[in-house]
Amino acid sequence: MVITNQQGDSLTRSFTHELDRTDVETFPIPGAKVFERFFDCPLDYSHPNDGRHIRVFVRHIVPKTKTDKMHELPFFLYLQGGPGFESPMPASVRSEWYSTAIKEGYQILLLDQRGTGLSSPVNSASLDAQFATTAEKIEYLTHFRADSIVGDCEHIRRILCDGRKSEDSSKLTLLGQSFGGFCITTYLSLYPDSIAKAFITGGVPPLVDSPDPVYMATYKRMVARNKQYYEKYPQDIGRVRRIMKHLNKVDVQLTDGGRLSPRRFQQLGLDFGMMGGFDNVHQLVLSAASDLKATDRLSTRTLASIAAAQSFDTNPLYCVLHEAIYCQNGNPSRWSAHRIREKYYADEFEHDWDKIVARGDDNSPIYLTGETVYPWMLDDYAELRRLKDVAQGLAEYRRWGQLYDKQVLANNTAMVAGVSYYNDMFVEFGFSEQTAQTIKGFRQWVTNEYHHNGLRMDSRVMEYLVSMLQGDVVDI
Repeated sequence: MVITNQQGDSLTRSFTHELDRTDVETFPIPGAKVFERFFDCPLDYSHPNDGRHIRVFVRHIVPKTKTDKMHELPFFLYLQGGPGFESPMPASVRSEWYSTAIKEGYQILLLDQRGTGLSSPVNSASLDAQFATTAEKIEYLTHFRADSIVGDCEHIRRILCDGRKSEDSSKLTLLGQSFGGFCITTYLSLYPDSIAKAFITGGVPPLVDSPDPVYMATYKRMVARNKQYYEKYPQDIGRVRRIMKHLNKVDVQLTDGGRLSPRRFQQLGLDFGMMGGFDNVHQLVLSAASDLKATDRLSTRTLASIAAAQSFDTNPLYCVLHEAIYCQNGNPSRWSAHRIREKYYADEFEHDWDKIVARGDDNSPIYLTGETVYPWMLDDYAELRRLKDVAQGLAEYRRWGQLYDKQVLANNTAMVAGVSYYNDMFVEFGFSEQTAQTIKGFRQWVTNEYHHNGLRMDSRVMEYLVSMLQGDVVDI
């Protein structure tokens, strides 16, 4: 690398490519070698030289027999669901989608999206350490949506692919689960020439400007899933009623300082959107009802299990930026799910015991909610309580920019395939179908065989999507 000093004299400085560094921590897993890499990225890609940076973590996985081929092997970048969740750490690459990626000749990048995991994690303590005012914290968090996440991906791609012989060899193949698919669609909009192939699982996003139409559809799905749950576990109607009565009468505190309110208990229904979710919720309901029958109180074990099933305290961006992922053209979210629930679905998802009793039906089920966030969570969850002013400010924020470019998507040249789950409770199928038709060349697999976590539950999902792009599946 040639640089100049203040006098204009040419100087030569040695430059070590990221892939050639010897100070990167490494370790083996079955079938691969793992490199743990950190990258300094601009906070704001619209002003990349303003001096503000964040640190982004990527777990780089290379087939164990090909560590000498890192400068040649194509990269397969995984984008996790969320928003607000880090990538998982695999114990092996011999199962799940990892084995398919390795078999297809890739090296894998597992990104902790900014604000999650080891990538400048966002929580009340980290924000307090950096900023003195709520306004500063709000401004900072406006840079943690999909457009900034894919900006990080592009920044890292350029570093890792520096020196490659051709433009094609520098392109990424992407896999996005749930919100990761939203990020891929933003990537296709902003940096279309950087992508060779993309696979989306349960995450073909609605191209909306506001969350309101999303939640109108989502609540209908929630009602349907509740009916199916109580059909499978009819005795849970009485159990959930007993639990909700107890939580209305008793102030139940959790060990972290949070509160298990009736509405927080209803949020266990988020698991209804997953394969195996009905059974997980039933186990918690059965445990809580058994506690109340035996001692008229909820045991420490049951309370700990319920808290462990809810990720809003450990991954606070999942709440504070959840509705913002749908906002474009300056539209605020203004607690969309709460407004829609109160206006259209208050009776179905009632939490107040006196109102439930007033129905006059001792056998009426109490419905649990799904992937929705509410302003009262800022009181019931201990960590969110410390972010209350920030979350309220983000809900009213009106300067959100564009996440998608329909014209660019209509002229897409990357190979794209995705699976949309017909009964998905998280990402409404109707919107996904519209978006798939907007993206030129999109190959869509529609199935009711899986729910939202199909990628994790069955390696066939990834294998089938790969076959679609290879031309092995044509009758769809």
